[in-house]
Amino acid sequence: MDSLSRTVVVGAAQLGPIQKHHSRAEVVQRLISLLREAKLRDCDLVVFPELALTTFFPRWFVEDITETDHWYESSMPSSETQPLFDEAKKLGIGFCLGYAELTAPDDVGARHRYNTQILVEKDGSVVAQYRKVHIPGHAHHEPDRPFQHAERYYFEPGTEGFGVWHCFNGLVGMMICNDRRWPESYREMGLQGVELILCGYNTPIHYVPDPSQDILQGFHNSLVMQSGAYQNGTWVVGVAKAGVEEGVDSLGQTSIVAPSGEIVARTLTTDDELIVASCDLDWCQRYKNTLFDFDKYRRPEMYQRITRQRGAIVQPKP
Repeated sequence: MDSLSRTVVVGAAQLGPIQKHHSRAEVVQRLISLLREAKLRDCDLVVFPELALTTFFPRWFVEDITETDHWYESSMPSSETQPLFDEAKKLGIGFCLGYAELTAPDDVGARHRYNTQILVEKDGSVVAQYRKVHIPGHAHHEPDRPFQHAERYYFEPGTEGFGVWHCFNGLVGMMICNDRRWPESYREMGLQGVELILCGYNTPIHYVPDPSQDILQGFHNSLVMQSGAYQNGTWVVGVAKAGVEEGVDSLGQTSIVAPSGEIVARTLTTDDELIVASCDLDWCQRYKNTLFDFDKYRRPEMYQRITRQRGAIVQPKP
């Protein structure tokens, strides 16, 4: 990608399972290996999954949450993740990385826990940080489950919303996992002109509250990303941590989706695997300036009117 190009070569770096015994140093070496492969394939940007440095620890519940502090990052980069930053800068590749964040104490001494992504430019500068908004799962111990999905216990929702940043010669946004299921995620970024959305996910195939959805996990994953891309005229890169991790089978199907809604690249395995696509950001304008010209066709005043009318007759749940 030169200074005038609007084509970004994106590598979607799927990870296979990270087991509980795997160290950060081992995981970082896997990430570096994928970066080096991306360099050989001329990538400008590599996207890693949600919680890419550790196993998916919300599958276990503990009464004292401070016992899990070692799964979180209190700084980024840290001494353990610095080699990833150094290698990316050396190679001249940007990257997006998902991890668990534990903040420094605030004014009243409280520390906050977020499911976070960081976006780094090709020169090693940090562009932005995003904190997951739509937190799924449950907040209390549910011992009858075959495994927990206690994200609402381990993470607070981000409060900054969905930003869009000028980088990689375009407008780039981020979201994490369950965010991809909500149309507001895409639309908030779409209204800011987003051209490339980066999304990491960890998605168990078995959905405990309604197992009938298990067989549809791959379909739903594609459905939401393809529709979000098409309806907002944007590229969407969805990257999995996949395979059987600590006995829990998780979805792969890492995909790069064009503004047309078409999948242009997808993984074939549930292991560490890099897929690559040349993402022409000018393609976005074919949709932003035609079918989805928001200024011309979108009718927000009607949505507000309908909301007011419904509010008069629909009582909120207690």
